[in-house]
Amino acid sequence: MGRVRVIRASAPSRITAALQGRSVHSRTISPRRLLGGFWPAPRAGLLPTLRAYSGRVIHKRRRWDPPETLAWLNSLEVRLAQRAAEVRRAQKLRYRVFYKEGHAIADATTKLARRDVDAFDPLCDHLLVMDHAVQARRLRRMPAVVGTYRLLRHEVAERHGGFYSESEFDIRALIARHPNLKFLELGRSCVLAPYRNKRTLELLWQGIAYYVKRYRPDVMIGCASLEGIDPDRLQLPLSYLPHFARAPEPWRTSALPHRYVEMNRLPKEAIDPKAALRALPPLIKGYLRLGAYIGDGAVIDYQFGTTDVLIILPVEAINPRYVAHFLPDGLQRAA
Repeated sequence: MGRVRVIRASAPSRITAALQGRSVHSRTISPRRLLGGFWPAPRAGLLPTLRAYSGRVIHKRRRWDPPETLAWLNSLEVRLAQRAAEVRRAQKLRYRVFYKEGHAIADATTKLARRDVDAFDPLCDHLLVMDHAVQARRLRRMPAVVGTYRLLRHEVAERHGGFYSESEFDIRALIARHPNLKFLELGRSCVLAPYRNKRTLELLWQGIAYYVKRYRPDVMIGCASLEGIDPDRLQLPLSYLPHFARAPEPWRTSALPHRYVEMNRLPKEAIDPKAALRALPPLIKGYLRLGAYIGDGAVIDYQFGTTDVLIILPVEAINPRYVAHFLPDGLQRAA
């Protein structure tokens, strides 16, 4: 919902601003401005910034965490990143997909690092699809990372300033409406071009299913993107979402007022559902097949060159057919 990042300058948003090189300390080219995103954000300190670039995560692996390998399909393995080097490789994949292939705009720091990095990376678990038939580094015999997802658990987000999607949507209102439920944010998803097929996406979802089984979230949320920043050119797929997939009232929340873009640009009778579905990205179609709802309003992400919508997927709403497909023994808690 990948592709892993406001009204107020909260700590994570300040770190994100720093990592994106949005420094306003000087009008001249000072060393601080030249270093851009590597400079610590106010009240954030140098350590969180360096940690994000190092690939280190804040939480240690525990004996009851999911096993390192979650599933195999031929030469493809889906697993959780266990080492900082693996997180850095996921960041490199995101850079290649978002910046080199996509329309994301890289600042000087991102170009220098050649990685997509933000302040939420150390807070998250990173799901990886690795191809053991392709070696990323010949000498070290490291399998290539060809797909990734970023997972942020509710309890971790609460301790560190909130979810990434709060910079675009009113997630606080949704959480307040369901105070006894646990949320899981999915984001920064991407797959290398030759692997963008059904089996790779299903392998990622099999990994997510095992993760959900282990940590038992009640709701999955996240931003999902349509390519482009002109809503009028996206009017067919955008209009389809509020007419055919709008979240029911208990699950409804909207884009932040200052970022809100109207999705309902065509009357329902003017929409050809089949054509609209063909125009939707495969990831959003996949979420809808699982049973996901769409929040109110879209958000333009100028840095990534996308129009974002909010995915809301209560676990109890997941189509039982897909639960049986990804987890034959169901979603009962793992032993």
